[in-house]
Amino acid sequence: MQTQQAKLAKYQRRMAHKQKFSNNWKKAKAKVKKPHTQIANARRDFLHKATTTISQNHALVFVEDLQVSNMCRSAAGAGENPGKNVAAKSGLNKAILDQGWGEFRRQLDYKLAWNGGMLFAVPPHYTSQECPKCHHTSADNRQTQARFVCVKCHYENHADHVGAINVKERGHRLLACGDAVLSRSMKQELAEVSQLFS
Repeated sequence: MQTQQAKLAKYQRRMAHKQKFSNNWKKAKAKVKKPHTQIANARRDFLHKATTTISQNHALVFVEDLQVSNMCRSAAGAGENPGKNVAAKSGLNKAILDQGWGEFRRQLDYKLAWNGGMLFAVPPHYTSQECPKCHHTSADNRQTQARFVCVKCHYENHADHVGAINVKERGHRLLACGDAVLSRSMKQELAEVSQLFS
């Protein structure tokens, strides 16, 4: 997919230098469309395969209750309050949207329900900063983007793995307390069941 994204960026740059609606602009636009379609198809294929595999092999899945639309807000600011690190934030927003997190959760939700499983969302705060061993939470635990080393007990692991452990533990704790966030399909099923007995 990175190859197609590089092609897309190249064709978009070429298109930007053409006079709008000219024959050359139309040709450039047609070239932009092809990698766009290929990227969308590759993303769709990956999401379907990944969510199908997970839903067929797991009865209970926990995810972070991420608000993707809030995470992708522009950092440009306005008027007298211009934004900071706009280019970096724009790149992060693009990376988040390219991953299709929202669509991944939507597909996982209905496929798990179809297979008799359940999807639960847990609060996402500090999942990659909390030590799963001693539960000390600090930004200093993240030595780099990928490396996690607890400054208190020196537990060490990949930051993504630490995040996954914490999401799973939070999910089990919330289920035990009855405070887990139900997915949309589970809410609908519970509402239908309650109507039957009301």
